Amino acid sequence: MFSIETQFLNLGEHHAPYSEIDPKTTLKGSAEGKTIFLSGASQGIGQATAVAFAQAGAQAIYLTARTEKGLEATKAKITEANPQTRCTYMVCDVTNAGQVEAAIEDCVSRFGGIDVADANAGYLDTWRKIGESDIASWWRSWEVNMKGTYHVVRYAIPHLIESARQHVTRKATGGHLILISSIGAQLLMPGASDYQTSKHAINRLCEFINLDHGDDGIKCFAIHPGGVPTTLGMNMPEAMHPFLVDKPELAAGFIVWLCSGKADWAKGRYLSSNWDVNELAKMKDQIIRDDLLVNRLRTKG
Repeated sequence: MFSIETQFLNLGEHHAPYSEIDPKTTLKGSAEGKTIFLSGASQGIGQATAVAFAQAGAQAIYLTARTEKGLEATKAKITEANPQTRCTYMVCDVTNAGQVEAAIEDCVSRFGGIDVADANAGYLDTWRKIGESDIASWWRSWEVNMKGTYHVVRYAIPHLIESARQHVTRKATGGHLILISSIGAQLLMPGASDYQTSKHAINRLCEFINLDHGDDGIKCFAIHPGGVPTTLGMNMPEAMHPFLVDKPELAAGFIVWLCSGKADWAKGRYLSSNWDVNELAKMKDQIIRDDLLVNRLRTKG
C-alpha cells in the first residue's frame, strides 16, 4: 500500500534511517548556521525532525504546537542531541493566522531569520463515507492540513526569500520549505475524502509555490513521511495499521537531506521519504525532462 509510487518509479525503499540521510554522520554540519521553524513539533514526525536538525548542527530551532507539555519534551530532546542548538517555542494553533504570524515574527526577532520552514501540523479523524461524515470534522481536516499549511507558508516565505538571497552570497543553500503530504494524496479510499483531498491539494500548493517563488530562491517540497504509527496515523481504520511500519526518524532524515541542498533540482514536486535518495538522484534528468512527480491529467495521445 505505502510503496505504490516506489514501485512505479522502480526505486529501492526504506522504512528506517540509513547512512545517506543520517544527520549524525553523512549530514552532520549540513544545518550549521541555520534557523529552523517547525509547526506540529510536539510529538511524532515533527519532534523527530527537530532532533534531526539539531544533530545536523542547526544554530536555532523554533517549535510550535498546541500543547506546551509536548513542546517542552521536544526542546529537552533537542538540548540532549546538541546543547549548542538554541531552542524556544510558542503554543500555536496553525489554523489561527494571527498566532502563526506572531510565532514567525518571534522566531525572526530572536534568531535573526528563518532558513527552513516545515509545515508539519496535520489532522486525521475517523474515516467515514461522505454521506455519513461529520461536517465539522470533515472541514477540520482542510482547516489544519491546508489552511494551517498556507498560514505557515504565507508568513514564512518573505523570510525564506531573504535566507535564500543571503545564502547565495555565502555559497550555501537556504530558503527551504517542507509541506507534509501523504501517499494518500495519490490514492482513492472509501471514507478518506477529507484527508486524501486535502493532501492532494498540498501537492498542488507546492507546485504553485515553486511557480510563484522558485525564482526567488524558494525550494519547496511536498513529502510523504512514510507510514508512521503516530497518534494521527493510528486514527486510520485498523486494517491499515499493518502498513504503518516506518520510523519517524526516516522522514526526519529525509527532510534534513532535502534541506541540505542535495535535491534542489526536484523543488516543486511530491517526494516520498521511503525512496532511496541515491536512486532518486540518478533519475534527475528523467524527472525533469518528463516533468514527473507533479499533479497532472494524463490522457493517451
